[in-house]
Amino acid sequence: MTAALPGRSVAPLPAGEIRPAAAKPRRAGVLPYLLITPVTIFIVVLALLPAGVTIVQSFFTVNALDPPVRFSGLDNFRELFANPDVLSSAVNTSFYVLVGVLLSTVLGIAMAVALQAPFRGRSVVIAIMILPWALPGVVEGILWSGIFDPRAGLINGVSALFSSGATDTVLIGQNRLLTVALIELVQVWQITPLSALLILAAMQLIPGELYEAARIDGAGPWKSLLRVTLPLARAGIAVAMVQAMIATLNVFDQPYILNGAAATGSSLTMETYFISFQNLNFGAGYALSLLITVTTLVLSALIVRLVYRRVDL
Repeated sequence: MTAALPGRSVAPLPAGEIRPAAAKPRRAGVLPYLLITPVTIFIVVLALLPAGVTIVQSFFTVNALDPPVRFSGLDNFRELFANPDVLSSAVNTSFYVLVGVLLSTVLGIAMAVALQAPFRGRSVVIAIMILPWALPGVVEGILWSGIFDPRAGLINGVSALFSSGATDTVLIGQNRLLTVALIELVQVWQITPLSALLILAAMQLIPGELYEAARIDGAGPWKSLLRVTLPLARAGIAVAMVQAMIATLNVFDQPYILNGAAATGSSLTMETYFISFQNLNFGAGYALSLLITVTTLVLSALIVRLVYRRVDL
């Protein structure tokens, strides 16, 4: 005997056979939760918890020279906007971000285009290219401080070859614009390789048939770059611009190593350090950290909104 649902016929089984029962879905159990627990704890302890403390403490007076801790509302933020050192550092940081993002993106696109087509030794070139990004910022600052040295630096040595005698021009620390430009040059040297690799990874996903079709339609290399490569690599370009923006907005090592605590090249993260650990005004330091974080999120969202486009190939 066979039973059937209304409107559905069921084939009868041969004599002596029993229809197997429907398999029940297996429950995952607690194993997946156990596997992600360490990562969750890591994120909460090292990211979310400090972020929450920063947000809360930025509205309190946390000053070792002015105890006890007490609620101050927006006083820390008012103090920051009235601090000339913070405003000067904000101008420097704006220059770092603008020049760093634009220059690293343009150079990254150029390097990615040069590396897009396979050639003998390409892996070696990529390995050498990534070295500046792999070096710590402190090491880079020390290396470039020797290049900028007014007595025995490479730049002054080259200048002496084309002049009548030795030169001892101080490149960093006197002229503010020159100081900021040279410091940002060092950072661009560091972050451009990563931008190039991110953009190159996006270019590798572009089918070769599109370039062949563009060539048949009469498009040269320049038009293929503008009409095929750049539009289809916008996802990688957006990611490269975001990482460059985060690196330049939070720059600390290069200006501190190359220019010390001088205001001519100071950044906002340097001011966070000075306010928190030199002036012991941790409340204002928390407030400045919160402003930098919010600015990073807003600029990242803006870059993604303007540049990123999803492409289905």
